[in-house]
Amino acid sequence: MSTSLNDAVGAPAAIPVPRATYRLQFHKEFTFRDAARIAPYLGRLGISHVYASPFLKARPDSTHGYDITDHHALNPELGTEDDFRAMVSAFHEAGLGQILDFVPNHMGVGGADNPLWLDVLEWGPDSAHAGWFDIDWDPDRRYLLNKLLVPFLGDQYGVELQAGNLELRFDDNEGAFAVWAYGSHKLPISPLHYDRILGRETAGLDRLSDLFVDLPLWRPNVVERTVELKAQLAALIRDDAESRVALRAELDGFNADWRRLDALIQDQHWRVAFYGVAGDDINYRRFFNINDLAGIRMELPAVFRHAHAMIGPMIADGTLDGIRLDHVDGLLDPAGYFKALRGVSDRPFYLVIEKILAPHEQLREDWPVEGTTGYDFTNLATGALVDPAAEQAFDDFYRSFSGLHTPFEHIVRACKIRIMENEMASELNVLGRDAGRLARQNPVTADFTRHVLERAIKQIVASFPVYRTYIDMEGAQTEADRRDLDWAMAQARRADSSIDPSVFDFLQKTLSGNLVAEPRSGFSRTAVLRFAMKLQQYSGPVMAKGLEDTAFYRYNRFVALNEVGGEPDRFGVSAATFHRANGLRARHWPHAMLGTSTHDTKRGEDTRARLAVLADIPDEWQRQVTTWSRLLRARRGDVEGNAPPDRNDEYLLYQLLVGSWPVELLEEPDEAGLQAYGERIKGALEKSMREAKLHSTWTSPDTAYEDAMQGFARDALSSGRNSFLAAFLPFAGKVARLGVRNSLAQAVMKLTVPGMPDIYQGCEMWDLSLVDPDNRRPVDYAVREAALAALEGELADPGGRGAKLRELLEHWQDGRIKLAVTTLLLQLRREMPALFEGGGYEPLPVEGEQSDAALAWVREADGQRLVTLVSRFPGRETVGDSPAGSHVALPPGRWLNWLTGTEIDGGDVAVGTALEGLPVAVFRKA
Repeated sequence: MSTSLNDAVGAPAAIPVPRATYRLQFHKEFTFRDAARIAPYLGRLGISHVYASPFLKARPDSTHGYDITDHHALNPELGTEDDFRAMVSAFHEAGLGQILDFVPNHMGVGGADNPLWLDVLEWGPDSAHAGWFDIDWDPDRRYLLNKLLVPFLGDQYGVELQAGNLELRFDDNEGAFAVWAYGSHKLPISPLHYDRILGRETAGLDRLSDLFVDLPLWRPNVVERTVELKAQLAALIRDDAESRVALRAELDGFNADWRRLDALIQDQHWRVAFYGVAGDDINYRRFFNINDLAGIRMELPAVFRHAHAMIGPMIADGTLDGIRLDHVDGLLDPAGYFKALRGVSDRPFYLVIEKILAPHEQLREDWPVEGTTGYDFTNLATGALVDPAAEQAFDDFYRSFSGLHTPFEHIVRACKIRIMENEMASELNVLGRDAGRLARQNPVTADFTRHVLERAIKQIVASFPVYRTYIDMEGAQTEADRRDLDWAMAQARRADSSIDPSVFDFLQKTLSGNLVAEPRSGFSRTAVLRFAMKLQQYSGPVMAKGLEDTAFYRYNRFVALNEVGGEPDRFGVSAATFHRANGLRARHWPHAMLGTSTHDTKRGEDTRARLAVLADIPDEWQRQVTTWSRLLRARRGDVEGNAPPDRNDEYLLYQLLVGSWPVELLEEPDEAGLQAYGERIKGALEKSMREAKLHSTWTSPDTAYEDAMQGFARDALSSGRNSFLAAFLPFAGKVARLGVRNSLAQAVMKLTVPGMPDIYQGCEMWDLSLVDPDNRRPVDYAVREAALAALEGELADPGGRGAKLRELLEHWQDGRIKLAVTTLLLQLRREMPALFEGGGYEPLPVEGEQSDAALAWVREADGQRLVTLVSRFPGRETVGDSPAGSHVALPPGRWLNWLTGTEIDGGDVAVGTALEGLPVAVFRKA
């Protein structure tokens, strides 16, 4: 972070920057106690901080913790308060701090677990929390006036109502009524209608019916009065058998007569509906298009205070040393939130944000954060392992094999428009309505209809080259925002030239804030800027859903590049680009997180490293795919090759198999192993087909097509006499062996370039995972602890490290080579903190034949110097497994290879000599 930024926000210099973090995914099968048990292992590995997934109270059975239902409680599925404190103590005893993944944008709703949401359902616009969620109480859909759409039904409302899946119930403890959908979604009845349920059959019920009818006269203390009456009702039903029987009869009457129940439901502050209705009629902001994750208005001081009531004290008392913020682009005012967050504690803390940057985009330097969570580095590292020379070969073969010729940028645009016309159509409709209301504030624009404005907005959002811009209520626009908005406007005008140019002129002035730049514009300044900020909240999810969750599953040219924050149409990264990115990070964001695997990555880090090998051997890859396709289609009687699945999905399958094939199945795959792996492939294919939204979708699965695709995969993985496996395994084994070298290069990059490295759970050994939930499988820590215990002794003598590492590389299958390199470099980071926290970065030249097959750089701080050398493109014809004929210019002096214990003199050194049979080398001054 720049000095000027620290001065601007008053951030102390002593922010506790982690040496390295280790991400843990908490859920009911991995609890606080489980984390405490592995704390000594993580400390010995060399980690400084546990990077915890969200652990505040979430919906039951949450596998990720992002569906928080109560910011004031720990998740009981993870353990008790005592368990949590014991875990924190175990961390501290092992020398570990803690970073928390926190979600400020949304909460989990639905079910029966979020008291804020239930309060809104019960009282509607009169709820004390009605403004906490981003709810449109005055939508154009007049049937939703002062109502909240609850789209959680699996079928149409009338079908579920008549089937008895909506049931009126009484809570004996609370003295409250609610309709329950499927026995899991609680929909509170407004107390203003309790008299319709209670009846007058007993004196007690008659009296309470009158009191509930009298509630409106208690304004503004209706809620407090209701609490008293509910307690009286609960006591009456508990103590009076006659009233209990009478109430049971009333409830049975409602549940036996769907028309009577429907009449009661129609008068509530909610409208329960089929989940598919949300795309058109949703009137609350969601996380993307997920109905049970509702956006909260973190810009409101009351919401901010509520959400951070536990987090602030945890930072102050040292329980937490930092925060990782999820999905910051969903916030109305991200910069304002970051500045407010810095004030939750006087104690400095580390802060990074999940922010996807476009290729030309830079993180805002006036944001008081340490950097991003590392998706930019994920793709930089993968790109550095991909040989750009193979692009034409991959292009030609993909087009010929799949029959697809559409440029990636056109696919992205089409996918974004599809999202806006379907899953997120309701939000677009609201923006069109609000733009129309703005236009009518001035006679000059009063004739801009909602329909034409909505069309124009759709084209603008589809054209955005970034996830969003960041204009705020001050109305100031940065040069970066102006550039991106100008680009989007120009593209949108060309995309739909039938729209009058003045409409785009109006929207450009609105989104830039220029519409109200001068007094007496005729427009409400607040309304204009709020509209611009709301559109910014919309463009990010559209980009994410259109690009990452749709286009990435349609464009299968080379799926190693189809990663969160990635650019599938950029084939490889040059040495110059790699060095430039690291240099910029060293100067501007030296403490940014560096990730290679996360809970959200589409493929595991070693899966991508394997796939990168294919760019080294494009001709062989093409021959193999052609053979595999012929064998599998012939087996299915598809001689012409026209039967489903289509060639694009088939091509994806081969890449998934090569990238993720389990090490233990490379030699002699057994039936049980193939079946277990087949289930993983089945899940990945199902998600790929449905996310692509071409042949199938989540809402309307095409079972015939999906069965054809899954049958194709089953044929590939069948045990016994299988001609496909006979052809596939030798090639998969070769790629796996070469991929190890890429994996080690990737790990060394992450651990030595500027930034703070994060290790995703289990990834200190091989991570051949597929898309979630495959990448959240249980980690076998017993294996890792045993391996580290053995390595600690074997690597203790620097003089014997080289031989040991070469032995481990020879027997790479067990993953100990990656563990050894990781722990050695984490130890080095402990010994040279100043260099890794703030050292500079300079590329070192590699020259000679195949000089592009190696990367080298030097880092320096406080008189300490470190040189890193990694080889790449291992599938090329090389000499001694290192780039033939190339040499690196080591700075003058005597250098110690930290990994092997060998000393070497500076000057021009042959790359093969420097690497000593390994794909990586790290030198410090001897």
